[in-house]
Amino acid sequence: MYKSIIIGSFATLFLIGCNRDKEITDLRGKVKFETLAISSKLAGRIAEVYVTEGQKVKQGDTLALIDVPEIDAKLFQAEGAVLAAQGQLNMAYNGATKEQLQQIASQVEASKAQLQFAEESLKRITAMYKDSLVPTQTFEETQMKVAMAKAQFHALEAKQAEVTVGTREELLAQAKGQLERAQGAKKEVLIAEDERYIIAPTDMSIETITLKPGELASPGYTLFNGYQTNTVYFRFTVSESKIYDYKIGQSLTVLNPYTKEESTSKIVAIKQLPRYADITSTSPLYKLDEAIYELKLVPEQNAEGQRFLINATVLLK
Repeated sequence: MYKSIIIGSFATLFLIGCNRDKEITDLRGKVKFETLAISSKLAGRIAEVYVTEGQKVKQGDTLALIDVPEIDAKLFQAEGAVLAAQGQLNMAYNGATKEQLQQIASQVEASKAQLQFAEESLKRITAMYKDSLVPTQTFEETQMKVAMAKAQFHALEAKQAEVTVGTREELLAQAKGQLERAQGAKKEVLIAEDERYIIAPTDMSIETITLKPGELASPGYTLFNGYQTNTVYFRFTVSESKIYDYKIGQSLTVLNPYTKEESTSKIVAIKQLPRYADITSTSPLYKLDEAIYELKLVPEQNAEGQRFLINATVLLK
């Protein structure tokens, strides 16, 4: 019985010692990068993917191409609308052609001849009506024909004056508006055509690729996940009892325990973690009734010469 108690005590002490070796302290943290989620504005099928997971790309590099057949048809329609609107505007600026002016002049002369004939007929009918040789209905019909011929003649004269002077300002404004509208529609299609190419917004490392060639992408669906390689920072979680040892703007030395590289970094943010379950980078062994805070540190100098891997362990020296 005593032998069992002694063996159990040694086992307990051994487990406690192991736990102490594994205990994570406030001095241990993780390397982090600002993450990016790149999505498409258009719906279409993935035609090509030009990168692989883990690959580092530069700002402006093409990541993928989306096939959207409807864009070509819409661009053809937009170009036709621009040509038609430009033709209407040119006609408005140039006014009537020589042939159109000759045609309207001929119509005016023909209407004038019809009016003169109607007026001569009215004179004869009037004399016969006075001698009671024609009924009242015939006299009134002749008067109506004269009035109609006169109205038609004046309308053609007004039209001739309009085309001779030039196009009205209202018509010019209308033609300009139609052209601008057509050009705007074409520009919209050209922008959509550029959106077929998924471009890297900054220097970054590709972490995951969610779709393969041939798969359908919907607007807003994330195609690539990654992180910005030039936005390294360090994340430490600190217990409430030790947080007062730190302040924003304080400079600390961050050490890579494996490469022995050091980086002078500044505390840029201190925030409380809302739940115990949010503690992921340092001590999971804090007391449950103790508030936990996060320190965010960024290198004060250019750290491009050092190797930082996401979620790698770093220490506060």
